[in-house]
Formats: sequence, C-alpha cells, structure tokens
Amino acid sequence: MQLLLLAAEGGGTSGIDQLVTAFKHNPTFMVLNMFTSAIVLSIVIERLLFQMTRYRVNSHEFFAQIKKLVVAGNIDRAIKLCEASDFPILQLVKSGLTHSNKGEAEIDAAMSEKLGELKPAVEKRIGALWSLANIATLIGLLGTVSGLIATFASISDPGLSQADKQRLLSAGIAEAMYNTALGLGIAVFCMITHIILHTRAKTIQHDLESTMERTFNLLTVQLRPGQ
Repeated sequence: MQLLLLAAEGGGTSGIDQLVTAFKHNPTFMVLNMFTSAIVLSIVIERLLFQMTRYRVNSHEFFAQIKKLVVAGNIDRAIKLCEASDFPILQLVKSGLTHSNKGEAEIDAAMSEKLGELKPAVEKRIGALWSLANIATLIGLLGTVSGLIATFASISDPGLSQADKQRLLSAGIAEAMYNTALGLGIAVFCMITHIILHTRAKTIQHDLESTMERTFNLLTVQLRPGQ
C-alpha cells in the first residue's frame, strides 16, 4: 500500500520530486550513505588543510638559508631559524642540527627517528577513503535490493490492476536506482580524492626524505677534517 501511495505521489513529478518522495518512503539506506558522505567530506577537508598548511614551506629555499648558516659555522643561528615555527620540515632539519657535533651515526639516527615520526602523519586517514568507497557502494546496493524486494512483494497483490502494478514497479525501480546512484557517487568521490591526497602525501614524504639527505650530507661534509 505504501508503494502504491508512493507511485501516486510521484506520478508526473520531476526527478528531484521523485528523489524526495523515495527518501520519505524508505530513508534508511540513503541516511546511512549521507552519514558516510559526511565522514568522507570531513576526512578530505581535514587532510587538505593539513597538507596545505603544515607543508607550505618551500624546502629548497629553506635549506638554502640553512646551508649558508652551516657553511659559515653558525649552527646556533640555524637551530634558532628552525625554532621559528613548528613546521615538520623545520623539525626534521633541527633534529640533525642539534646532533651536528656528535658524529655521523648520531646525526643519521636522530634524523631517521624524526622522519619516522613525521611520515605516518602525512598518510593518516587517507587509506580510509578507499574503505569508505566500498562501504558506500554496498550500502547503495543494499538499498537497491531492499527497494526491489518491497516492490515485487507489492505488485504480487492480485487485487491490483495492471496500471497500478506498472506504477508500483516504476516507483520501486526509481527508489532502487536512487540508492545505487547515491552509493556510486560517494564511491567515485572517495576514489578521486584518495588519488589526489595520496599523490600529494607521496610528494610530501619524498620532500622530507630529500631534505633529510641534503641536511645529512651538509652536516657530515662540515665535520670532515680539512673542510
């Protein structure tokens, strides 16, 4: 009976009206996917802000300033420059500078430890987007199957006319397809943003590793006799 009312309400309406009607009829799976989409958006926004604010320092320009100070023997001034902010790149270089008088092994160990702390934070929560893409797809499919089951159960009523059965079938299929479309739409968004964020994260990690190597080489060259 509910589906018959749904079909009657949806007759001659636009796609948006049909979507609203379908949502009112069985909102369970659509609400679940809307909740999923809210989680996805929060992760994407947080990760983008993290990458764009914490790693906005130009590592090449910063290292050039550090190199001038180290070559001039101003290690203390180089350390103070790193203490000007808590950006990860600055923390990494500082870990090497503060151990510059303790030998190559100490420098390498200190910078490797700091790099090990910084790298996981860059990838944090990005992998969850792939899982959320699968979850959204499955929730959409559950909504599709649920809608079709309810539809076929309703049209099996022998008391309905052929016209009523056609309207029920049309409304039920529309409800099922909206669930599918919502789930797939969220999944596609998850995959696209995962690619973007993962690519940016790899670039940041490579920049950290490159900065570590340049700093290590700079400090060990300064420690060599005759340099």
